[in-house]
Amino acid sequence: MAKIPAAVVAAGGLVGGYATARFTKKRPLGGVVLAAAGTLAARQWQEEAGAKTAAALSAAYVAGFAGSHPLAKKVGAWPAVFSVAGGVGVASYLFADRRS
Repeated sequence: MAKIPAAVVAAGGLVGGYATARFTKKRPLGGVVLAAAGTLAARQWQEEAGAKTAAALSAAYVAGFAGSHPLAKKVGAWPAVFSVAGGVGVASYLFADRRS
């Protein structure tokens, strides 16, 4: 079975977490999706690129989540989420996924 790239897991977690929270109207459920995907991505980053890179990409994931909130006030919720998800996905690809 093919492994899903960490970039897809991380970007999907950011988008999926927001979508879950928005459409179920249960923010904690969105947080569960966000945390589960972040944990899975971090595990993959560590396997593919080591602990330091995994820590840096995990920090980018959390910063993307946090940064999407003020960005949403300027550009709207969905554009903000897609922007940070894209940024985290690109970083994951560049620093971890393309190594494997």
